[in-house]
Amino acid sequence: MVLEIKFYGDHILRKKGKPVKTFGEPLRQFSRDMLAVMHEAEGIGLAAQQVGEALQFCIVEVTQELEKVPIKCIFDGKTIPQDLLLPLFLANPVITSFEKPREFCEEGCLSFPGIRGEVERPVGISISFQDLEGNPHTLACDGLLARCIQHEMDHLNGILFIDRMQKSAMLEIDDEVRDLKKRTIQQIKD
Repeated sequence: MVLEIKFYGDHILRKKGKPVKTFGEPLRQFSRDMLAVMHEAEGIGLAAQQVGEALQFCIVEVTQELEKVPIKCIFDGKTIPQDLLLPLFLANPVITSFEKPREFCEEGCLSFPGIRGEVERPVGISISFQDLEGNPHTLACDGLLARCIQHEMDHLNGILFIDRMQKSAMLEIDDEVRDLKKRTIQQIKD
């Protein structure tokens, strides 16, 4: 399957994903295709909506070297190095708790090429999810990994990072966002 990143203005980005019900080789192939697209675009996360599928499935790959400080990473109750989890394939993820405090950090998105903005998010999260075989897992983490997971999980619910921005931050990128939407709509029509 040839996948391509969908840009802001494509209606699929606003669709809430359906739960993953079928696990096995089709999902594994989809995940390999998504991972290849993400790597080619030099991203650290990608949701199914971003490649045209309204599905509760995303990929995250934030290496320890990208983290600014040591982070917590507790997988199925055991503390492990973050890099052992990666890439992380999340089917049907649910955030079970948020950690305080919250912080602002600049985010970008593969569906908004070249556009970045400040977004406030909780520093840490705990999630439950299923792997590519449907096995249930839990993960508690913080840092960039937690931020990236939250960003991708927003996509699964039709929420974009621009929806999380304060009005003053959004005003700074408003022209770029409008131009991108206009170009995307035009490309879809053509």
